Amino acid sequence: MAEHPSITRFREALDAAGGTGEIRVLPDSVHTAALAAEALGCEVGAIANSLLFDAEGSPVLILTSGAHRVDTDLVARTTGPLTRADKDFVRAHTGQVIGGVSPLGHPAPIRTYIDPWLRRHPVVWAAAGHPAAVFSTTFDELVRMTGATELEVA
Repeated sequence: MAEHPSITRFREALDAAGGTGEIRVLPDSVHTAALAAEALGCEVGAIANSLLFDAEGSPVLILTSGAHRVDTDLVARTTGPLTRADKDFVRAHTGQVIGGVSPLGHPAPIRTYIDPWLRRHPVVWAAAGHPAAVFSTTFDELVRMTGATELEVA
């Protein structure tokens, strides 16, 4: 079976960024951090959720531990006002769909923040451009590839 085009685009972005992780395609039923962690055999905190927010028309990407919910009031002290991005905003700024937004491979750079709690895990897993695809990485590699700034998000 051929690889989905969005995963192929992500693979190219990962290679271009010098990423070393493994890409895995999970069952379609794995649509939460808890289910992904179970399928991968890792702690839910090792899942790096990629959440796109709308900061008064500009995209802001938050890479947060699957064990956390983003406190938008806390994060807004650094980013300015945030609202949850709708599917059209997400697609326009990432080229990906909600549930499959990866930390990299977007049409243009996106201001990105990362939850320091992800540092607690030797391997973290993040979306690979498709709702059923994830890739392995490390906290330091993820910061290097995305240019993310550490920020307490919960």
